[in-house]
Amino acid sequence: MHPICRLHVCTRAGHAGDVVSQEHEILLVPFRNRLTLAPEMLREGFGVALPEFTTISAASADLTQIEPTEYRADLVLHLHGAVADDAVAAIIVEAQRSIDDDKQYSWPAYVANLRAQLRRPVYLLVVTADETVARWAAKPIDLGGGNSYSPFVLSPAAVPIITDEQRACAAPELALLSVIAHARSRDPKLVLKIAKAAIAAILKLQDDRARLYFDVVFSLTPEAYREEFRRMALTYEYQSDFARKYVAQGREEGRAEGREKGRAEGRAALLTEQLKLRFGPLPESAQKRLSSASIDQLDEMGRRLLSANSLNEVLNLN
Repeated sequence: MHPICRLHVCTRAGHAGDVVSQEHEILLVPFRNRLTLAPEMLREGFGVALPEFTTISAASADLTQIEPTEYRADLVLHLHGAVADDAVAAIIVEAQRSIDDDKQYSWPAYVANLRAQLRRPVYLLVVTADETVARWAAKPIDLGGGNSYSPFVLSPAAVPIITDEQRACAAPELALLSVIAHARSRDPKLVLKIAKAAIAAILKLQDDRARLYFDVVFSLTPEAYREEFRRMALTYEYQSDFARKYVAQGREEGRAEGREKGRAEGRAALLTEQLKLRFGPLPESAQKRLSSASIDQLDEMGRRLLSANSLNEVLNLN
């Protein structure tokens, strides 16, 4: 199987792609890997006049100031001016998957505590892939005394639709964010165009981000469109050293998995015949158990067959 097509929700253990099953972390991936993305979204999406800065760094997410309550944000960025250690402003990035009324109390605390620590402007950017959650998050939070606070909310509608491959290659994290934001679109052709542009950018990356970004894109590609997307992925020319190495690695892994699967199927077929001879026709539950078992599990069943008095005892079925 083609290596790109193999990377989807169930990723291999030990790789950075393991996080793609966690929707919360997926929302943060572009912002963690490109720290300038958050200020870019505030400036371009909301017209925020941020203070001038030269560098940006990820800072401690611990925003606790008053014990015993603990406040911990998802991602905190410090914008630095001419003096590297001096922050001119800060941005708190929060990934939000669902409505959580507790955030009406913690979000203002995040901003107030960090502002008190830095004595600089602090901006809260809430990122969500759900328009309903976005509308909830954008509602002003009543602080009492006629005061209110409203975070900046990056909803799917506010994220640029990146279908141009040249633009995607210039900003891979923005292209990835576009996939995350618009993967739920009802227009399959649009989803495929966005994913195609993101893949074009990913293939040119020369570092470990590529594998993670592949996983994110394929985990979010709707199942109904995934096969068409796989076929489309096969048309790419692999120009970078990383891409060529990745293709070769994926093909070898695919062959190894195929051999492993073949051995398991062979042992399951043999064990099935042995069980039929011993216990008669197998019920559907037994057939499913055999077809889903690993080689080690099948071997253990074979050993139990030597002394077992029932089918359930062999298959370890309750």
